[in-house]
Amino acid sequence: MTSTLVRQHPHTGDTPRVDLSARARDWSEIQERMLVPLYEAVYERLDVGPGTRLLGLGCGSGLALLMAACRGAAVTGVEPSSPERLALARERLRTEATGAHARADAPAAAPSVSASLGAADRPADPADARGAPYDLVTAFEPIGCRAGDSDGLAGLLGAAIPRAARGAAVVLAGWGPPERCATTAVLRVADKLADPSRGAGRWRPALRDDLEEVAERAGLRPDGSGRVACPFGYADVDSAVRGLLSTGLFDAAITATDRAQVDKELKEALHPYRRQDRTVWMPNVFRYLIARVP
Repeated sequence: MTSTLVRQHPHTGDTPRVDLSARARDWSEIQERMLVPLYEAVYERLDVGPGTRLLGLGCGSGLALLMAACRGAAVTGVEPSSPERLALARERLRTEATGAHARADAPAAAPSVSASLGAADRPADPADARGAPYDLVTAFEPIGCRAGDSDGLAGLLGAAIPRAARGAAVVLAGWGPPERCATTAVLRVADKLADPSRGAGRWRPALRDDLEEVAERAGLRPDGSGRVACPFGYADVDSAVRGLLSTGLFDAAITATDRAQVDKELKEALHPYRRQDRTVWMPNVFRYLIARVP
């Protein structure tokens, strides 16, 4: 099995007052595992294993890639938003995936998503099939909690789909109905604290056809869907705050106020989900859509 990680440059814009390296570690150590049931459900349903060539869009710090690699898949990861997460993914695959070979393949001056994906399309292992198309593309970062949060995904899909085989599966993920996602109430803290003028980052409830609309815009054919329970469980309130902040969903709130204010408001919002043993438990349901490349 082989694995490739591709670096992309993050979007420009206001930089929140946070330690990006520490936040990436919090994502890797606390938050990323919350979606493991989603990864497992998708891989089981699509029979991911030896012979699978997987392209992970928004691969984070590489946990979903590692799980696929451990099943025998050849994996490629693209992380457009965080070089710090990408560095952790590269390290994780290099040291933990038995038999995997991780490599940074994008040139330092890669100007766009499509250029980076073009570099990713070159196999990492000379023994691998040269130029073989991907038969599975995953976009596990859930959409449906912020206005416009699918915009970046559309660009990634536009660059990735030409590199996928005809009939390849493309998996999109999204938040479930607000009434079935306890974390929805906590995410509204970000909306309350953020500058109202930052409309692109505003919270909104997930809609039933969010994933289908993204697939339609990308020219994909829906071919099934599912729902998976992904509770967010934390050792204590401090761990919950660190994990939630690592998502980046509270960046606008931190920029508009400060970290101390966001921490305070988050702890208050988490209070209903604290259990007697001081752990924090928030039941959530996530939805995934399987679409096909025509």
